[in-house]
Amino acid sequence: MKIVVGISRILVGILFIFSGLIKLNDPIGFSFKLQDYFAPEVLNLEFLIPYSLLIAIFVVIFEVLLGVTLLIGYLRKFTVWSLLLMIVFFTFLTFYSAYYNKVTDCGCFGDAIPLTPWESFTKDIILLVLILILFFGSKYIKPFFTRNIRSLVIFVCFIGCLGVTYHVLMHLPILDFRPYKIGANIDEGMTIPEGAPKPIYDYNWKFKVDGKEKIVTTKGDYPKQEGEFLGVETTEIQAGYEPPIHDFTIERDGKNYLDEFLQEDNLIIVVAYNLNKSEKDGFFPIQEITNEALKKGYRVIGMSASSIERTQTLAERYKLNFKFYFCDETTLKTIVRSNPGVLHLQNGTIKKKVHWNDLDKLQLPELENAKPNLDFNLKQRLDSIAVLDQRYRKLMQAKTPEERAELGEDMGLTPEEYNGDLWSMQTVIDSSNMLFVEKVFNNMGYPGKSVVGEPTNTAAWYVLQHNPDKIGKYLPLIKEAGKNDEIPFRLVAMMEDRYLMNQEKPQVYGTQGRTYNDERGSFIWPIENPETVNQRREEAGFDQTIEEYAKLLFGDDFQYEVKTIEDVKQ
Repeated sequence: MKIVVGISRILVGILFIFSGLIKLNDPIGFSFKLQDYFAPEVLNLEFLIPYSLLIAIFVVIFEVLLGVTLLIGYLRKFTVWSLLLMIVFFTFLTFYSAYYNKVTDCGCFGDAIPLTPWESFTKDIILLVLILILFFGSKYIKPFFTRNIRSLVIFVCFIGCLGVTYHVLMHLPILDFRPYKIGANIDEGMTIPEGAPKPIYDYNWKFKVDGKEKIVTTKGDYPKQEGEFLGVETTEIQAGYEPPIHDFTIERDGKNYLDEFLQEDNLIIVVAYNLNKSEKDGFFPIQEITNEALKKGYRVIGMSASSIERTQTLAERYKLNFKFYFCDETTLKTIVRSNPGVLHLQNGTIKKKVHWNDLDKLQLPELENAKPNLDFNLKQRLDSIAVLDQRYRKLMQAKTPEERAELGEDMGLTPEEYNGDLWSMQTVIDSSNMLFVEKVFNNMGYPGKSVVGEPTNTAAWYVLQHNPDKIGKYLPLIKEAGKNDEIPFRLVAMMEDRYLMNQEKPQVYGTQGRTYNDERGSFIWPIENPETVNQRREEAGFDQTIEEYAKLLFGDDFQYEVKTIEDVKQ
């Protein structure tokens, strides 16, 4: 018995220390796992969620200390009782999680050794047996060293744990076991290798045969079964290969920009997974470092799970000169444990990742396309104008009253505002925006990317595009900006087409369409030399043919027809 107790003592002690240290390396990650357990659909202990980090820190330090006290034989009765109570609780928890499939990873060993629910339960059963041996054979647990030395060892371990905890909370985990660690390529992490196991499903086909329901199960093929087909349900019986990175997106306004940004040579990403929980002091140094990055030629974006309206408010408050894009909150928590935190990517590879406290370590060499003369005051003003430019247009594009109400509430509008005369309110904004933009045009020319960076360089273009009576006056300025690569040439093409349409002349690139409430209906405005328009569109930077573009404007059933000016005049 003495030998068995001794072996159990060593195994349990080392395992508890190892498990505790792994989680101590990333207590924030463990707190996220506790939040999963506290959720209503699991243990329904929502009142504990605000204290999850404190609980996580206490548990992991206690776990380490229990392992140490067991190995050196300190406070024998307290130790074995604590071990027993802890393992009984976690055995129940892992069984509950596995049986009901509530939490797919217990977090026992952090991200270092992911375990399935049933693997976690099996591990806890083995530990329970070992701890029961210790409990009933506690008399064989003899202390090492003197009492004073044992006390000193525990004190040093406790202080050491506190020091590690403080360090990783104020910076980042010492060891990063996640798929977004420095050196990882996001695109490669999302790739499924050839020959990887595919998921296997049972297809349950439901038929009505002789007035009774009958279910026929296959692996996918439609069964040879007589009767009326009612429907089919699928059940996954074997999971397929899941790449380490499978839920990473960079979305804005319903579009995913993932491929575009993963191809960037030098991309700075500011991650703030939830603005309600962000450390606001972090945005002051972030504003400084991102302004520096923009001047040195880096592209800068933000990523958050918070709404566009919240991120815009934050950007205005802290004078942030970049746009936020949407990504799932859990994914962003996985990417970086700081809220906010900053990453440097090169063609999708994570080169640097820092806590906002460590922004001084983010050394950014000046690039060949540096823009040292960026005017951030003008950039901030134009960014605000860009938001106003779309303020009521978003509401006008809402397909249902419910959608409009949801958008309006997100924007902080009253029902009277979002149900009012939206076009009149937007027209007032457009006129005000145009007054400011005209002053800029007259004082310095077009505010292109060399002055305000991308995508702010398009803000003045949108304002002018939405004030068509002013286009003729400033179209030469727009063409010059396109010639000098200050704005994309496709925008020049769109504005030229709008001007020509408003003059009732044939357009050049086929970017403008109209809809009338008469026999004319919807159509693409007449085009000069329509037989070669697709070539011109390609040269201008459009990735759709005129036929594809027409369907995008007017629906999949729309068929493009060549029109003349005489055809469309009333």
